[in-house]
Amino acid sequence: MIVVAVVGPTATGKSDLALDLAEALGPGAAPATAGLVPGDAPAEIVNADAYQLYRGMDIGTAKVPPGERRGIAHHQLDVLDPHEDSSVARYQAAARADLDAIAARRARAVVVGGSGLYVRALLDEMNFPGTDPEIRTRLEERADREGRRALHAELARRDPAAAESIGPANTRRIVRALEVIEITGAPYTANLPRQEYVRPAVQIGLDCDRATLDARVEARVARMWESGLVDEVRRLASAEQGGTGPGLGTTAARAVGYAEILAWFRDETGEDEARAAVAANTRRLARKQMGWFGRDPRVRWLDAGSPSLLDDALAVVAAADTGALPRPEEGPVRRSLGA
Repeated sequence: MIVVAVVGPTATGKSDLALDLAEALGPGAAPATAGLVPGDAPAEIVNADAYQLYRGMDIGTAKVPPGERRGIAHHQLDVLDPHEDSSVARYQAAARADLDAIAARRARAVVVGGSGLYVRALLDEMNFPGTDPEIRTRLEERADREGRRALHAELARRDPAAAESIGPANTRRIVRALEVIEITGAPYTANLPRQEYVRPAVQIGLDCDRATLDARVEARVARMWESGLVDEVRRLASAEQGGTGPGLGTTAARAVGYAEILAWFRDETGEDEARAAVAANTRRLARKQMGWFGRDPRVRWLDAGSPSLLDDALAVVAAADTGALPRPEEGPVRRSLGA
């Protein structure tokens, strides 16, 4: 059964649409759209937001509260403690296992999230060769002894495409490429992510014009502040970070909404400045997310504010189910955020 992914920038309503889709794609629903393949079991949601993986990071990540999940099973939420650093490779293994289990139950999986790398790691052909300290040290020593151009020349012999992409000035990437070649026995470029689904999937992107999105961001930040975001950060942060909890690790402390408040706790800014920074950085994040997903021609873009959004999304899923979805180059063109 085709996996449905709801992607796009923050504050466009991805979680709400994912819940609506999960309800409509279960065995008890009777969608009006012809061609939909209902699951034999209730649809389930798989999170693809890097920060919603963390326990206790609820308000600042706009995590759907348990009581509002409509009885729909959710996966990859609250699987890490805030002091732990996340790993895309770990997420890939765990979330793909979730997809396997959902498929075994003959249910529909609905993936939702705005972390582009995590979405691609879950859906696309993406390998993580790992590292070998001995090989890396040997290559770094060679770079010091022979010069980076000598290593780049070797890379050009072993993987011309990688050498052309990396160039002779980037010692770190040259060393990494040669390390991967030695570890895997395959060209470095063979391990780069490709826009090829590892299982049948369709991505639905939520688009929004800039003015509307900025207004949504401002409203979201206001709700978060009123809902206790500052207290949430204080509970999670360590005493050294200005809080009373076990502490936020390197990854969690970088999250928008948390990094700015931590800076306020360190007396680097004030509350008003922190709140303004949260809104500004959320807007910046939305632009980055739109740029990431906008480069993927497979994403089918829908207007986040459309009154027929669910019906439009179900039509996309039905077209995918029946094999009638146009090829990416024939699909609709995404509007610019500046439109």
